[in-house]
Amino acid sequence: MAYLGWGPGTMVLVASWCLTLNTMWQMIQLHECIPGTRFDRYIDLGRHAFGEKLGPWIVLPQQLIVQVGCDIVYMVTGGKCLKKFMEIACTSCKPIKLSYWMVMFGGIHFFLAQLPNFNSVAGVSLAAAVMSISYSTIAWVGCLSHGRAADVTYGYKQSSPAGSMFRVFNALGQSSFAFAGHAVLLEIQATIPSTPERPSTVPMWKGVMVAYFVKALCYFPVAMMGYWAFGQAVQDNVLLDLQRPAWLIASANLMVVVNVIGSYQVYAMPVFDMLERMMVKKWNFSQGLPLRLVVRSAYVGQ
Repeated sequence: MAYLGWGPGTMVLVASWCLTLNTMWQMIQLHECIPGTRFDRYIDLGRHAFGEKLGPWIVLPQQLIVQVGCDIVYMVTGGKCLKKFMEIACTSCKPIKLSYWMVMFGGIHFFLAQLPNFNSVAGVSLAAAVMSISYSTIAWVGCLSHGRAADVTYGYKQSSPAGSMFRVFNALGQSSFAFAGHAVLLEIQATIPSTPERPSTVPMWKGVMVAYFVKALCYFPVAMMGYWAFGQAVQDNVLLDLQRPAWLIASANLMVVVNVIGSYQVYAMPVFDMLERMMVKKWNFSQGLPLRLVVRSAYVGQ
C-alpha cells in the first residue's frame, strides 16, 4: 500500500488474490490431467509439458528461486521478530545483533528439518495457520486502536523515475509474496488420496478456497489499517511500528515467529525431497535418517 497508495494498492491486492485463485485452480486440475497419472512434483509436470530434457531446466530454477527465496525471507523475519520480542520483554537487556537472532531462529530448523515428509509437518503447519490469524488480527486491531499518526502522510515520496519504477516492482513483488503457495501446491496435493470417484482435485480446491478466503480476511485489513495509521512511514512488518500494549505486541511477534517456522518447513520440504532423490539416484546414497541429517542440516545452515 505504501508503494502504490490507496487506489492502485487496493487494486493490486485484489487482483493478486484473484489471479492466485485462478492459477491455483489451473494447477490443481493439471495434477491429474492424464487419467491414471498424478504429477506429484513440478518437475514431473515440467517433463510432461516440455520434455524429459528441457522440462527440468525450465521448471526447477523458477521453483527453487521461489522456495529458497521464501525461506530466506522467513529466516530474516523470524530473526527480526525474536529481536523485537526481546526488546519489548526485557528493556534493560543488552541489545543483540539481528544476525545472532537469525542464527537462533535457524537453530530450530536443524531439528524440525528432520521430519520426513509433508504429512509429518501437519501439526507445525496447523500451529502456523492459527498464529497467522492471531497476529494478523492483533496487527490490524492495534493499528485501529493506535489511530492515525500525527505526521501521517499518504503522498508518494519524491524519487527519480528509476526509484518510482522499483517502488512499483516492490509493491507487485510483495503482493505476490503475500499470496504465495503455488511453489508447493502439487506436493501438497500429492498427500491427498485420489480415486476415480473422488479425485484429489475436489478436496484440494475446497481447501484452497477456504485457505485463501481466510488469508484475505487476515491480510487485507492489515494492509489497509497499517497504511491508514502510519501512511508512507509504515514498515513491512507493521508490528514493528506498534508499541502498546507491550505484552500484546510482544505476544504478536512470537506468533509471527511460530508462523514463519511452519512456513519455512513447508517451502523447504520440496527442496529436501529434490536433493535427497538426486543423491540417491546419482551417488547411490541410502535413504534414511543419516542422509536427511546431512542434506537438511546443510540446507538450513547455508
